[in-house]
Amino acid sequence: MSEKNTHAVTGAFGYSGKYIARKLLDLGYPVITLTNSPHRKHSFEKEIPAHPFNFDQPDKLRASLEGVSVLYNTYWVRFNHKTFRHSDAVANTETLFHAAQAAGVERIVHVSITNPSEDSPLDYFSGKARLEMALKETDVSYAILRPTVLFGKEDVLVNNIAWALRHLPFMGVFGDGQYRLQPIYVDDLADLAVQMGASRENTIVNAIGPETFTYRGLVEQVGRIIGKRKPIVGVPPTLGYLAGWMLGKLVGDVMITREEIKGLMNDLLYVDDSPAGATKLTDWATQHADTLGRKYTSELSRRSDRSTEYESN
Repeated sequence: MSEKNTHAVTGAFGYSGKYIARKLLDLGYPVITLTNSPHRKHSFEKEIPAHPFNFDQPDKLRASLEGVSVLYNTYWVRFNHKTFRHSDAVANTETLFHAAQAAGVERIVHVSITNPSEDSPLDYFSGKARLEMALKETDVSYAILRPTVLFGKEDVLVNNIAWALRHLPFMGVFGDGQYRLQPIYVDDLADLAVQMGASRENTIVNAIGPETFTYRGLVEQVGRIIGKRKPIVGVPPTLGYLAGWMLGKLVGDVMITREEIKGLMNDLLYVDDSPAGATKLTDWATQHADTLGRKYTSELSRRSDRSTEYESN
């Protein structure tokens, strides 16, 4: 039996990584983090040593992982941008996997996406598929978690739907809005990740929540819960993208991308499988109805400001 006991979490000062790290600390494990934001404010005090990713210096990256038993990888980018791209995230993650293998890491728990495919015309889904293959080609045991949408206090999508419902006279959905998604609570994903970290069996899990919504249905439910029911109008995808682009300019963010619209409308955030999480989005949103959507959550602000703690909605 290995004497290694340290667990490494990418992005422990961010969103999902924070929840994984907290559960590991509560179980008594020593935890380190690999991060692009080593000086970001966080709630861990001095409990978690921070190491830069050092993707351009693989030997230093490997050295950071010496003595690590399990690596939990949440590193990714949501969309292509002038300062970051999916292709860079793929190359960097492959470097991370190779460094983990060289350092003797025993287990990698990797967060992917539902319905990844190397043949997908969407960079998000093809990139995630490439990384799943790269992980399988190492000799490190692995668990691949495939969530659709995460929700929680630091959430982007659900919070910003609520924000839009609070500020706009009506809500547009792309096409008929009948494409589906199965959000999972970020704390449930963290539970699952830690559970998978304790195993050494290679496995792939569709990390979905207990409720399935159409996109239109999700908007309706959020509006009902926060007391801001608004007319919901189906719009052509191109028009919907342009509206999202203009709103994004007003708030200094990228609200939606063409690829995200295509992924939604192609039903790629839905799988026919049993839920891996137990927390219902409708229950969680009801508990947080007073604060949900009060502030807009900016993806770009989080990436440009590397010192401010992620705000809770």
